[in-house]
Amino acid sequence: MLFIHIVFALLSFISFVARVALSQFKPEMLTVKIFKIAPHVIDTFLLLSGITLVINGNWIASGNYGWILSKFMVLLAYIGLGVLTMRSTGTKRWGAFAGALICYGYILSVAITKHGFM
Repeated sequence: MLFIHIVFALLSFISFVARVALSQFKPEMLTVKIFKIAPHVIDTFLLLSGITLVINGNWIASGNYGWILSKFMVLLAYIGLGVLTMRSTGTKRWGAFAGALICYGYILSVAITKHGFM
């Protein structure tokens, strides 16, 4: 399950960066059905695989779940910044994009180290 989660995390990141690039250089491509649906499917499987890992990893019962809460809180910020990135233009878009990338990096580092800010 961990491998599946990692694959979907990478696909989610690639999908996000690709959609930002498309929105900047070929915005008409974002109206294609696959570019509208695929990111949501990828992110759904990413979230489901993450939930499965939490349940199977027994982290909640062991009391070692602060890092999971940190990832979840930053995930919410990542989603918000991602929405802002896709809906904004100019400096606001690129600031939100940079913030989303920072959130992604933080989530990745917490996933590796199992140490968050909680």
